[in-house]
Amino acid sequence: MSFSDPIGDMLTRIRNAHMRQKANVSTPASTLRGRVLDVLQSEGFIRGYSESKFDNGSAEFNIELKYLEQEPVIREIQRVSRPGRRVYASVKNIPIIANGLGVSIISTPKGVMADHEARSQNVGGEVLCRVF
Repeated sequence: MSFSDPIGDMLTRIRNAHMRQKANVSTPASTLRGRVLDVLQSEGFIRGYSESKFDNGSAEFNIELKYLEQEPVIREIQRVSRPGRRVYASVKNIPIIANGLGVSIISTPKGVMADHEARSQNVGGEVLCRVF
């Protein structure tokens, strides 16, 4: 199955699983999706994820979602840069989400990282999504 927006697909799967109060959700594996999940895990929005490989050579990530008192930790997760409209930000213009309570996930030349880390490393890039 071919996707035109794999990051958007993963974010939609997470959003849909939260609406149904699911504990886990799976998504096809890729390097970029893994880097985004690393940022979500380090920022405390998901419990973790693991990779499952199949006999046919494909792999998928099993994402363990995080809840606090029966409410999802991720209140809003939204794709910013899309295949039809790429959004780039310099280090001075990286958006601040909810006065620092949320994060923007940015793809930079130094890797995929959260907005505060990009500011500390003085690097800008493509704004992939925002999480609050």
